[in-house]
Amino acid sequence: MTSAQSGSSTRHADPDENPYVEEPPTDFDPVAELSPEAAAEQAALLRAAVREHDHRYYLAADPLISDAAYDALFARLEALEDAFDLPTEDSPTRQIGGEPLDELETVEHVAPMLSIDNDTDAAAVREYDERVREGLADAAESSDLSGFDPDDLAYVCEPKFDGLSIEVIYEDGEYVRAATRGDGREGDDVTEQVRTIRSVPGRLRGDDHPDRLAVRGEAYMPRDAFEAYNEELIERGEEPFANPRNAAAGTLRQLDPSVVAERPLDVFFFDVLAWESGDDGSADSDGSGDADGSDASDRSGAPDRPERHRDALATFESFGLRRNDRVAVVDDIEAAIDYRDEVLAARDDLNYAVDGVVIKVDRLAHREALGTTSRAPRWAFAHKFPPRTATTTVEGVTVQVGRTGRLTPVAELDPVDVGGVTVSRATLHNPAEIDTLGVNVGDRVRIYRAGDVIPYVPEVVEKRSEGTYAFPDECPVCGAAIERNGPLAFCTGGLGCSAQLERAVEHWARRDALDVEGLGPERVEQLREAGLVGSLPDLYDLTVEDLTGLEGWGETSAANLIAELDATHDPPLDDFLAGLGVPDVGATTAQALAAHFGTLDSLLDADETVLREVDDVGPEVAASIRTFLDREENRAAIDGLRERGVDPEPFEGDAGDGPTDALDGLTLVFTGSLSVPRSAAQAHVEAHGANATSSVSGNTDYLVAGESPGRSKRDDAEAEDVPVVDEEEFADLLADRGVAWPPADDQ
Repeated sequence: MTSAQSGSSTRHADPDENPYVEEPPTDFDPVAELSPEAAAEQAALLRAAVREHDHRYYLAADPLISDAAYDALFARLEALEDAFDLPTEDSPTRQIGGEPLDELETVEHVAPMLSIDNDTDAAAVREYDERVREGLADAAESSDLSGFDPDDLAYVCEPKFDGLSIEVIYEDGEYVRAATRGDGREGDDVTEQVRTIRSVPGRLRGDDHPDRLAVRGEAYMPRDAFEAYNEELIERGEEPFANPRNAAAGTLRQLDPSVVAERPLDVFFFDVLAWESGDDGSADSDGSGDADGSDASDRSGAPDRPERHRDALATFESFGLRRNDRVAVVDDIEAAIDYRDEVLAARDDLNYAVDGVVIKVDRLAHREALGTTSRAPRWAFAHKFPPRTATTTVEGVTVQVGRTGRLTPVAELDPVDVGGVTVSRATLHNPAEIDTLGVNVGDRVRIYRAGDVIPYVPEVVEKRSEGTYAFPDECPVCGAAIERNGPLAFCTGGLGCSAQLERAVEHWARRDALDVEGLGPERVEQLREAGLVGSLPDLYDLTVEDLTGLEGWGETSAANLIAELDATHDPPLDDFLAGLGVPDVGATTAQALAAHFGTLDSLLDADETVLREVDDVGPEVAASIRTFLDREENRAAIDGLRERGVDPEPFEGDAGDGPTDALDGLTLVFTGSLSVPRSAAQAHVEAHGANATSSVSGNTDYLVAGESPGRSKRDDAEAEDVPVVDEEEFADLLADRGVAWPPADDQ
C-alpha cells in the first residue's frame, strides 16, 4: 500500500522530508565511515520512520514497506545507536510496536508482550545459540542458576504466524478479556470481538486450571476462508483484503462484534503471559510473557505453572485452547535450523500465513536466568523466511471484467522467478492504485508474492515511461461506458456484457444460490461460445439435443442438467435474489429483502427510501440494489426468467408444523429433481434438526435422490458407503420420526 491510501492525517514522519518512509534505501554506507553528527542525523530520521512503519503495520494494518525493508531499517538504527552511544528512552529500539487505536478502549497488559529478535541468516541463529549458552554458563557461575548442564538445553520450535497478536485472560476458568498487542504495554480492548471467535473457548475445559490465566495467541484468517471471503467482497463490488493478516487485523478492530462474528477468524495460542494460583493471588509471570516456573501455591486443585514450555503447551490442549500441531522440541540449534527449512518447504501447503519460525528456550528457569532486554526476550529468536519479491518490467496492462462489472487491471510482466515460482501477471487492484503508483507500460516494478496472496505490484523502482497508464473509458469486452465509484471502476453493460454474463450464470448455479449441479465455469463458457446461452433466461431454453451436440456431453449428463434446471422453476425468493448477483446482496441480505417485501414484484417497485427500511440495508446498498434493478439488461433478464416459468415463490417465513429436533444427528444430501425445490427441502430438514450439506462425505447418513440425480454425488455415496434413498423412501424415513413430507408451507 502507498501513503495515499493510509487514511491518516497525523504521521510520525513526512515522506517528503524523510527518505526512509516510502521506497527507503537499504544499501547503507558502513557505520565506521560516518561522523558522529551524520550518525545522529540519520538515527533521528530512522527513529521517526520506524515509528511510522510500526503504526502502519501494527495499528493501521496497512504497511508501507516489506518486512525485509523494515528489518533493514531497524537493524541500521540499532547499529548506529550501539556504535555512537545514541540510544534514547523513546527510541523504537527500546520500545515495542505502536500506540493503541483511539477508537477502542485502551487496557494495560498483565505482562509486556515483547517483540522477538530476528534474522533470515542461519549464522545469526547460531550466534543466538552461542549467546544463550554463554548466558546460562555465566548464570551458573554466579549461582543464579546452580548446576546448569549445557546438555540439558532444549529448544521449542514453532511457526511464526503472520496474523495479529492478542492477549486473552481467563479468571476461574471463565473468559473475561482480550486485547491487541498495541505498543506491548497497552493494547486495544477487543473482548467482545474475540468472544465471537469459535476457537476461543468461553470457559476453560475441566476444573484443574489456574485461578487466573493470561495467554498470548495469534488471531488469523485461514487461507481457504480468506480466499472465499475475498471472493464474496469482489462479488459485492467491494475492495478485497490484500492478505490474510490485513483481513484479521481489520476484522478485530471492527467496533461491531457482529461484523467480526460473520468473518472467518481463528486463533492459535502459543505462550503464557501470567499464571496465578492460590489464595494469596501469587503469580508466575514476567516481562517476557513467560514465567520462571517457580511454585506459586500449594493450594489443592490449582495447578502450578509447568516448568517447561513444551508442558505449558500441553496444558493448553487440556484447557481447550487451540495450539499449533507443528511444534517441535529439539536438542541443538542445527535441528532448529532444519525445522525452519522444513516449515519453509511446507509454507504454501499450510492453511495459515507464516513468515518464519520462532526458536524458544524450553526450560522456564533458564528463561528467567537469561532475562530480557527492554524490547525482546534473550531466550527467543525468530528465524525468518527470505522475502518473496523480485523486480521486472511491465510489458502490458489487461483489464479484466468481473461478475458485478468491476474492472480489475492486471500487469502483464516479463516473467520473473519469485520465491521459486515464475510470475508473469500481477494485480494492480484498481484505477486509483495505478494513479498512486504512477505505473505505466515499460516501467521496472517490484513484485510481491506469497502463497496466500495474489502477486501484486507494491512500487515502481525505475520509471522508464512517460506518464501513467490511461485507464479505458469503455469496457474492453462489450464497449459499454465505464463508471467510477471511488477507487473502483465498473462496466455499465450489466448482463448484456458477455464477461459479466458468464460469471452471472456461474453465480446463478452456485450452491448458496439456485444450486444447479453440473454448470461449472468451463461448461458455461462452452455454452456461451456455442451460441446457446446469450442471457441468463437462455438456460431454460436448453434441450437435451442442444447439449448432446456439444463435445463432452452425453445423453445422461445432458438429461441431468435439464433436470437440475427444471428443479429451480419455483425457487424461494431469497435464493432467486441471491442468484441474480445483485451487488452487495449476499445470502443474508437476500433473506432480509425477501422477508421484508414478501414478493418479487414488491421489491421491484421499491424505491431507495423503502429499501432502506430493511435491516442491514444502508444508503449505499439501497442505491446499489436500485441501480441494478433499473438497468434495462438486468430487468430484461428477470422478465425473461419469469416468462420461462422461473418465478420465485412468495416469502412466507417459518410456518408448517414448526421446528423440532426429530432429525437431530442426521446429515443429509439432496440430488436430482424433487417434488419441492431443493432449497426448500434443505430448509425443511434443518428446521427439524438435521444437517443438510451440499456434498457427500463419510459423515453423510443418506443421499436423497430425486429424478435424474447427479452422477458425481451417487459415485461419492458409493465410495463412502452412504445409503441412497428415493423421495418415497425418504418420506417413509421422515414419517418414522414424526416429520411430514413433502413440506407444506414451511418455506
